[in-house]
Amino acid sequence: MATLLTVRKAADRMGVGYSTFKQWIYKGAIRTVRTGGGHHRVPESEIERLLATQGKLPRARRRWAAAPGVLVAISGRNQLRGVVEEVRVDGLLAQVRLRIGDQQLTAVITRDAVEALKLKRGHPAVAVIKSTEVMIAREPE
Repeated sequence: MATLLTVRKAADRMGVGYSTFKQWIYKGAIRTVRTGGGHHRVPESEIERLLATQGKLPRARRRWAAAPGVLVAISGRNQLRGVVEEVRVDGLLAQVRLRIGDQQLTAVITRDAVEALKLKRGHPAVAVIKSTEVMIAREPE
């Protein structure tokens, strides 16, 4: 059976406010299931559909364990989720190009970072932007 989310949890997953999400439901933009008590529940597949129409990747369904010494949380709030489009390694540095919706972002990082993150074409990744710095993080598959 499909996983059903409360409206509040669905709004959080979409990154919008509860009232905005409720308005989308009332306008018919979002498919929901009604409980016996008349409450709306949102299938997880509907959230994935909406994220896909916005050019965003859905969150991974499974949790992944971090290797020892690897951060699983980060303070940088400007995070852009995308897909690795190209990795070019030359000497100590590497150029990583991400496709984020219909945009592209290029970052230069160390060769060691590319190897540690196992970045490859087609893998999901996150660009973390902090002031003048851009960092790349690998998304769980």
